[in-house]
Amino acid sequence: MTHCVGFQLADEAATVKMGNQLAMLMEQGAVIYLHGDLGAGKTTLTRGVIQGFGHQGKVKSPTYTLVEPYELATANVYHFDLYRLGDPEELEYMGIRDYFSPTAICVVEWPEKGGEFIPTPDLDITLRYVGDARAIEIQSISPRGHSIVDKLKNHSE
Repeated sequence: MTHCVGFQLADEAATVKMGNQLAMLMEQGAVIYLHGDLGAGKTTLTRGVIQGFGHQGKVKSPTYTLVEPYELATANVYHFDLYRLGDPEELEYMGIRDYFSPTAICVVEWPEKGGEFIPTPDLDITLRYVGDARAIEIQSISPRGHSIVDKLKNHSE
């Protein structure tokens, strides 16, 4: 059974804040899939998650490197952007499975390009345009994801 919650995000700051909230609600590792058109806010949301775990510097999209690691005091966060991935098998050559440990936070943009080489997510998130704002839909897939979504629902009420 999945749990789902949706919010309106007025601007970039609201998107970063949502990422911060998600980070605060993760007690251990998680796999997060991000869906949405180019410019819909996937990297902005990821910046909020990474900053929520204490990162102070810039957060850039790993469009060409495929993964950007953030080894922080409170968590290891790995930001994947599979937009330019030619063949899912390339992930096997880069040792993708090593990143997905039970305690790591793995945020994956364009997960549909990863095929069976990336694990099932805990959270499946879609961002879309609504005029100048964004809408976010967060769907839980696993028990860990259910816990995060339930806490997010309670936190926002």
